[in-house]
Amino acid sequence: MRGLSKRFGTFTAVDDLTFEVAPGRVTGFLGPNGAGKTTTLRMLLGLITPTAGEALIGGRRYADLPRPMTTVGAALEATGFHPGRTGRNHLRVLAATHGIPDSRVDELLELVGIPAAARKKAGGYSMGMRQRLGLAAALLGDPDVLLLDEPANGLDPEGIRWMRGFMRHLAAEQGKTVLVSSHLLGEVEQTVEDVVIIANGRLVRRGTMDELHGEPAVLARTADPGALGHALEQAGLQVELAPDQGEGALRVHTGDLAAVGDVALAAGQPVHELRPLRTDLERLFLELTESPEHRNRNRSTGTEAA
Repeated sequence: MRGLSKRFGTFTAVDDLTFEVAPGRVTGFLGPNGAGKTTTLRMLLGLITPTAGEALIGGRRYADLPRPMTTVGAALEATGFHPGRTGRNHLRVLAATHGIPDSRVDELLELVGIPAAARKKAGGYSMGMRQRLGLAAALLGDPDVLLLDEPANGLDPEGIRWMRGFMRHLAAEQGKTVLVSSHLLGEVEQTVEDVVIIANGRLVRRGTMDELHGEPAVLARTADPGALGHALEQAGLQVELAPDQGEGALRVHTGDLAAVGDVALAAGQPVHELRPLRTDLERLFLELTESPEHRNRNRSTGTEAA
């Protein structure tokens, strides 16, 4: 998408948003509630007309795709089901619009783990079951692009682990482009490879997960940080005190824990703690989205745009 904007009267929900999503990777589209994530996804799917800019899928607008279900699948909410229709019949109706056989429906019901519930009316589904049914609907046409809006909502811990593994499989093993939105960084940290963070409809940070974690470092805690620090420096490592990590803590600028441990052993310096020291992504997310220029402007009014 390039220069994508959407205004509703005087309210700007999405503001000059530009980013790309790479194939074969899971991209986290992150931001607090009301940041404009769902509005952006709806513009990608042609459900909302942009005020400015363009939202393209494979270089085309959604409206110009000849067989959209085979190009892009989307699960934007878990409520778009007729309550009196069974899960299986819901998928069969969707499949019929693109000439997709019922065998594909049954395959997906098995794949997302709700074959036993397929003949029950969707009105009686739990939130987690509706999420799985929505995912099955998104995958009907075996699309290359998958858009998922808060897919872990309503899932139990086992379901969340399953969803994480499933998204990674779709990207890494099948080469699909997966864009997943969430307002909780910790929820998707174990899944995504690339990150796009927005606040108040504007881009505030993008990059790989490794880039957001920052340069690799090791925390070494010892009774005599001065002596251990000197030994590490003599071994060619950059070291500094880390008072934010507690008493006796050193920050060593390397990702090699074994090297730090070997130096400590050779210097006769006991190490009480040795672990990777990474940027706290949840804290980074909050710092980015809660800074004065990015704080949610709708909180005082009680109205939020998704």
